[in-house]
Amino acid sequence: MKIDTAEIEDIEYEDILWSDYPDFCDAYISEATYKGREMTKEELDELNESHRDYVYETLWNYLY
Repeated sequence: MKIDTAEIEDIEYEDILWSDYPDFCDAYISEATYKGREMTKEELDELNESHRDYVYETLWNYLY
């Protein structure tokens, strides 16, 4: 499954642990829209596993 990260919006995160700053290795995207629809659990799993750099970068944007 290929996910175009440019098409992802309305991102929500879970497991943001400030004690894990600055790595936030437990944080993950729990909800998002993709091309205007809610992402499925399988898509979210793929996103969180295969696009860790994207998850980390957007997390920082989300926090600050």
